[in-house]
Amino acid sequence: MTNKIPAFLLVLISIIFLNSCEMPNNSNNGNSGKPIDLNYPLTQMDTTVVDTYFGEIVKDPYRWLEDDHSEETKAWVTAQNDLTFKYLNNIPYRKKIADRLEELWDYEKFSTPFKEGDAYYYFRNSGLQNQSVMYGTKNLEEEAQVILDPNTFSEDGTSSLAGFGFSEDGKHLAYGISEGGSDWRTIYVKNLENGEKLSDEIKWVKFSGISWFKDGFFYSRYPEPKENDELSGSNKFHAMYYHKLGTSQDKDELVYSNRQNPKTNVYGGVSEDKQFLVISTSTTTRGNKLYFKNLSKNEASFTPIVENEENDFWFIDNIDKNLLVLTNYKAPNYRLVSINTNKSGEDFWEEIIPESENVLESISLAGGNLVARYLKDATSVLKVLDYSGKFIYDIELPTVGTVGGFSSKADENIAFYSFTSFNYPTTIFKYDLKSKESTVFKKPTIKNFNPEDYESKQIFYSSKDGTKVPMFIVYKKGTDITSGDNPTLLYGYGGFNISIKPSFSISRLALLEAGGIYASANIRGGGEYGQKWHDGGRLDKKQNVFDDFIAAAEYLIENKYTSKEKLAIEGRSNGGLLVGACMTQRPDLFKVAFPGVGVLDMLRYHEFTIGRAWAADYGLSTDSLQFRYLINYSPLHNVEAGVNYPATMVTTADHDDRVVPAHSFKFISELQKNHEGDHPVLIRIDVSAGHGAGKPTKMVIEEIADRMAFMLYNMDEDYQ
Repeated sequence: MTNKIPAFLLVLISIIFLNSCEMPNNSNNGNSGKPIDLNYPLTQMDTTVVDTYFGEIVKDPYRWLEDDHSEETKAWVTAQNDLTFKYLNNIPYRKKIADRLEELWDYEKFSTPFKEGDAYYYFRNSGLQNQSVMYGTKNLEEEAQVILDPNTFSEDGTSSLAGFGFSEDGKHLAYGISEGGSDWRTIYVKNLENGEKLSDEIKWVKFSGISWFKDGFFYSRYPEPKENDELSGSNKFHAMYYHKLGTSQDKDELVYSNRQNPKTNVYGGVSEDKQFLVISTSTTTRGNKLYFKNLSKNEASFTPIVENEENDFWFIDNIDKNLLVLTNYKAPNYRLVSINTNKSGEDFWEEIIPESENVLESISLAGGNLVARYLKDATSVLKVLDYSGKFIYDIELPTVGTVGGFSSKADENIAFYSFTSFNYPTTIFKYDLKSKESTVFKKPTIKNFNPEDYESKQIFYSSKDGTKVPMFIVYKKGTDITSGDNPTLLYGYGGFNISIKPSFSISRLALLEAGGIYASANIRGGGEYGQKWHDGGRLDKKQNVFDDFIAAAEYLIENKYTSKEKLAIEGRSNGGLLVGACMTQRPDLFKVAFPGVGVLDMLRYHEFTIGRAWAADYGLSTDSLQFRYLINYSPLHNVEAGVNYPATMVTTADHDDRVVPAHSFKFISELQKNHEGDHPVLIRIDVSAGHGAGKPTKMVIEEIADRMAFMLYNMDEDYQ
């Protein structure tokens, strides 16, 4: 740990001081709960830790919390959790909320079926299982058999399935296991004929698919990290390998790596017909290089298609010798091009689907046609076209909502897709391309829930610079949406070209049925309107994202949906940055804030795990111009003394190696030191959990119940 803390002070860090940073009683709460006293743990400041950026000195007194293995940090985590759960456990209706969530959650859930070989596979959760189970059958009308049950991976459900791939003959399944929510996974292989687990074990895999070819598969991994660097050390020298079944990992063949640039990440896979291996390399989350190798010719080297990272190129599949690639090159809203593998150069590319006014999100090959999924004002549209790109017809969807994927085969007429919306639980449809008919394959049944009781609408509001921004507002019919007194949760993300679309959520349902309102703002930085929308919210324009979100809050207040005293904001990951920036810029505007697993230290985010890849959205503090705008909005560096901040519950997890928990640790420490007022500012740290993927159902319900209870309690609301 940099700048060791004197030994006599270490003892102070490990306990809760009864006389430090005392918060007044929340005795003004009108519900029936007893007042809750908060005495924040004393977090030691090491004032000797400073950095100099282009002549400006920046203090970092909580840098010691970046060491996730130190005894000091572990003691601090224990002290903070003890305090937070003491507070949460004293909220009178917390358990009632958790019980209701569990009741609502207990319904059968299905994934979209997919076909491998001559069998269909899908995931099913009986209701409250910690992890969904993979089933398989050759006939979807018959009872399916359990293929892989992730609930057996660990006793507490914290180990999860993280990627899988079937061999071409359908005899073997390679699957990754993530422990405690980490991005690291270990790949194992199961013999599907006899159910036995083979001896194959592939370690230190991260950000990788599993793509079979002949008697093995391609995958990507990093070198084994140094001791204690597993969850926070910088990830470098990503490489693709080929593993032959039945051999040890040290015999795996190196397929591609870039030793000259340790920041390069390598992803890839084999085409459906096993003719081509296509790989994509990138150093950030924006733009990639693209290469291919003809496996049928046993080519030794890769042929480049694109050798710069200025645009996105996503391989879809091939038709004969031509590769279908979805790209935003010369098309901010994306287009589909066909690339001739026998003739190099852009001059030989053929445009199949040109750019349109709506974003082209994905392409599927089905029944000898192309199925294109578009995004129109943040909602899904499905179109069927022939291989030349000629429009044939639209696939009618149940209502305004989101298609979660179109599962199909190029030469088969039966396909499947999922559909969801705010008041439309995720339903699986079977689609016949010959009859052009959709029929329900699996529809959930939720106890005591009638979708007709709820309403959602999309409005467009003006941001600070006049830009029109869409927002969905959801509530239960009969709610007085002009009272200005409704507990309201505003959600946002705003980054990495990711679109936030309508979807069904039990956690929102619990709020809505209690008379609350949910709002989701499609702010800039996302992909709702293509690359221009993304560009409008990144780098030096990142402030637009925060302005859009603040304007959404102001719209809800001005139009009497809610008030400052009844408004909560929530976001996770990049959305955690959003919440952290907005609550420090406009602490007067929100009553409650939930920065979840957030990027909160904008000067050092690139020092950890895969953080450097986010530079295309954020910029780097090592650049003089980028440093200036980063420090201007970095949540950690904009907490001011003597400010009454919203009631805040930061959430993170000890195994989050995507956005390391040090971001949250340092931010809450700064907040607890400087905050002045009656609102609690707490941190909730999950143990044996990560960034969110694979989190067991039990832990998910507990966290949602805690957030909802915290929100309502600090709004002086009861829960009936």
